[in-house]
Amino acid sequence: MNPVEARIFEDKEPRPARGRNSTATRTLIAFPEAESNTLSIRAKALVFNDPRSAHLLEHVERIARSTANALIVGETGTGKELVARHIHACSGREGPFVAVNCGAFSEQLIEAELFGHEAGAYTGALQARAGWFEAARGGTLFLDEIGDLPLAMQVKLLRVLQERKVIRLGSRTAIPVDVRLVAATNVELEEAIIAGNFRADLFYRLDVATIELPALRDRRGDILPLAEYFAERFRRKMKLPGVELGDDAVQALVDYDWPGNIRELENVIHFALIVCRDGRIARADLKLRSAGFVRCATASQERGGDDKTELARALDRLLDRGEGNLVAEVEQTLVTLALARCEGNQVHTARALGITRNALRTLLARYELL
Repeated sequence: MNPVEARIFEDKEPRPARGRNSTATRTLIAFPEAESNTLSIRAKALVFNDPRSAHLLEHVERIARSTANALIVGETGTGKELVARHIHACSGREGPFVAVNCGAFSEQLIEAELFGHEAGAYTGALQARAGWFEAARGGTLFLDEIGDLPLAMQVKLLRVLQERKVIRLGSRTAIPVDVRLVAATNVELEEAIIAGNFRADLFYRLDVATIELPALRDRRGDILPLAEYFAERFRRKMKLPGVELGDDAVQALVDYDWPGNIRELENVIHFALIVCRDGRIARADLKLRSAGFVRCATASQERGGDDKTELARALDRLLDRGEGNLVAEVEQTLVTLALARCEGNQVHTARALGITRNALRTLLARYELL
């Protein structure tokens, strides 16, 4: 990902929900190159219209002026990377902003990616290369989904944070790095510590300044300004004439719980502009899930306490059949069901199964589900 900065500005463009000729001012943070990132699940914009969001913005900017490590906690699609970029923009640090997704690399590659490597450090390392810590020198390193970081790497990251030095893979020379770390997660790290999946000492090192980013359903005053922003952006991209939100559409947007947060809202508005007629988005144009999104992590609890008994009986019947490779059959069925229930979202699927995203990808590849 190119380390482009997010920008904050006062937007005075026409607001569709209030009519084509009205104007309003709102504080908004967005990626400058949003159109080039359309396949990402990350949020593309944040507004601070809701009172809770306005308070959050003040909190973020106070933290930005310090040098403390920051931990951003929030659901997928709430805008964690945008907040991290705004922290960097307000920090006064002259170095770059570098964003790294900890779940995007295999356990074998993550160390080389973060800390760099020397030529010949491993098969295929034909020349030396600096890691992300060195690339972010003088600036901010954003580690997204830090809860996916393997335990072995957590130990090494803790050492770097303590000593402010990195050692490239295949080298014995420590390289000083002046980097501010901002981490983000969509999982409860305290629960991960109890489960043995995250180190408590690393958590305390990261949890100096915590930013809890509310889900979109908890800051409903931001829904319409975001919808208007996305409508205007897609209208320009699609070269459409003026478009406005009908009263029924406005009410539906405000009432909906947005389990996919800002990213889901963006997709809903994009689709609505494709199918709407006469420059007006109606309720029927909004592709909203009628019963909301079923969150996979809590689905088994909502179905009652007899599930394990039923599962035991089903497994007992399979054992009676005496067929070979039962473990693989059960594992494949479980992964397939979880992936389907989570609508192909690997983050939610891994959380539902209680495994890391890297472990899930291994299973998906094993059973040709990628």
